Amino acid sequence: MAASKRIFDTAVQKLKYDVLKAIIRNEYEHCYDNIYIDIPKEISPGPKATMRCCIFKERAIVQERIKLAMGGDKNNPNVVEVIDIACDECPIGGIFVTPACRGCIVHRCQEVCPKDAIQIIDHKAVVDKSKCIECGKCTQACPYGAIIHQKRPCVSSCKVKAITVGEDKKAVIDNDKCIACGACVYQCPFGAVVDKSFVLESIGILREAEAKGNHVYAVIAPSIVSQFKYAKIEQVVTGIRKLGFHQVVEAALGADITLYHEAEEWKEKGILTTSCCPSFVMFVEKNFPELAKYVSHSVSPMVEAAMLIKRTDPTGKVIFIGPCSSKKLEYRLPKTKGAIDSVLSFEELQAFLDARHIDVGSLEETSLDNASFYGRIFAKSGGIAQGIADVAKEMGVEGVKPLAMNGIDECRAALMKLKFNRATENFFEGMACDGGCLNGALCLNHGPKNVVDVDKYGASAKEKTIDNSVKLYKLSMGEGGGE
Repeated sequence: MAASKRIFDTAVQKLKYDVLKAIIRNEYEHCYDNIYIDIPKEISPGPKATMRCCIFKERAIVQERIKLAMGGDKNNPNVVEVIDIACDECPIGGIFVTPACRGCIVHRCQEVCPKDAIQIIDHKAVVDKSKCIECGKCTQACPYGAIIHQKRPCVSSCKVKAITVGEDKKAVIDNDKCIACGACVYQCPFGAVVDKSFVLESIGILREAEAKGNHVYAVIAPSIVSQFKYAKIEQVVTGIRKLGFHQVVEAALGADITLYHEAEEWKEKGILTTSCCPSFVMFVEKNFPELAKYVSHSVSPMVEAAMLIKRTDPTGKVIFIGPCSSKKLEYRLPKTKGAIDSVLSFEELQAFLDARHIDVGSLEETSLDNASFYGRIFAKSGGIAQGIADVAKEMGVEGVKPLAMNGIDECRAALMKLKFNRATENFFEGMACDGGCLNGALCLNHGPKNVVDVDKYGASAKEKTIDNSVKLYKLSMGEGGGE
C-alpha cells in the first residue's frame, strides 16, 4: 500500500507506527539480532537528526518507544506512560507578559492581582513567579491581551488534572486521578506521553491458538469505519482475518445487548448513566463517588460481545480492536471476568497489517452484518442517547429522558447538576472523548467528517431494531428467544 494512502494526523503517530511495525516484523521474521540497536538505526539512520538535537538522542527515544511497544513498565498499572528523555522541549508554563504589553498607565493587571505578584518596571508589567498563583485574573484584565497563561499541551489536554510538571521539568501522571482517556497521548507534540502496546501479547494468542487448533475472534469497535479511508470496511475485515483471526465480530452486537440491559435497568432505578466508556466510569468513581450507584451494571459492548462469543466457543480467545487507550485498562479489570484476552488499537492494527504485507485496499470483501443501526451509532456522541430513547419505547418503557455528555467537561457539568438534584434528565450518556469513540485517542485520524462515516455505517445495517441481537443473547444464555 502506498504511503500516500495511509492517513495519520501527526508525525508522532507515524513514528509510533514505524516502531510498532518493526517490532511486529521482528517477532515474525527475527530480522534483528539486537532490536534496541537495529530498530533505532532503521528509524533514525542519520547522520543528521530530523526530530531532535542529535541522532543519538533520537535513537535513545526510539529505544524507550520499543519498550512501550513491547508492553512497557510491568510495575506501572497505568496504560499511559511518560518517556522522560523525550519530555524536555516544553516550557514549564505559567503566567507570562508578552511583548504586546504597551506600558499603559491604567495598570488593570496589577489592580486585579490578589497576591501583588505584578510589578511595573520601566513601564512594563513584570510577574513575580514566587508570588503568582496562576489565577489568570491578569490575563482577563489586560486590554491588549498581552498577558498569557501558558500550559503544556499534556497538562491542558488533561481534563481531570492528572498531569503535573515535576521538579525536573518532566511530565508526571498521577495514577490516582488518571482515567486513561489518552488525550495527553494524542496532544503531546513530542510524543513523550505514550500508550503501552499489547501487540506482542496478541501475536502470542494467535500463535498459541493456531498450535492448539483453537479460534481467535476479533471484536471491532464501530468507529473503525471512519479510520481506514483507503479501503472498504469489508476489505478491512478480510485483512484482519488474514492476520490469523477466525472471525470478525462487531462490538455493535454487544451494544445492542447493552441497550436492552440498560433499558431494563433504568426501569428499575429511574436514574442511570452509561457504563460503555471505561474512562467515563473511572471519572465518576474518582470524582463523583456518591453518583457511582447510578452507573449501569451492564458490561461494556466490548465485553458483552466477547462473553457471547465465549459462551458459543468456550475455547476461543477474543481480541478487541478499537480507538481507545482505556480499553487496554478495562479488559484486565476483574469485572470483565476474562472475557477479553487482549486489546489492539487502530494504530496498532495498521502497523500489524503492513508488517505482514497485507494490502487491504486490494483485498476481496468479507461481509459484516452482526448488529443493528443502534449498536453501530454507539461510536458517536449522542448515539446511545438516541438508541435508548427509541429502544425503551419499543420495549414499552416510558419516561426516559436522555442526555448526551460529550467530553469530560460536559460530563462534569451534567454530573454536578445530578449531584445537587438539579438535573432534568434521567439517563446520562457519558463519553470521555469529544465527539465520541470516533475521535478516540488511538484513532488514525480525527475530525468532524468521521461522524458522517459512522452515520452511513449505521444506516447500512440490515437490522433496524435490536430484536435479533437480544434473541441471540437469550439463546446463548439458555433462555430461549423465539425463532
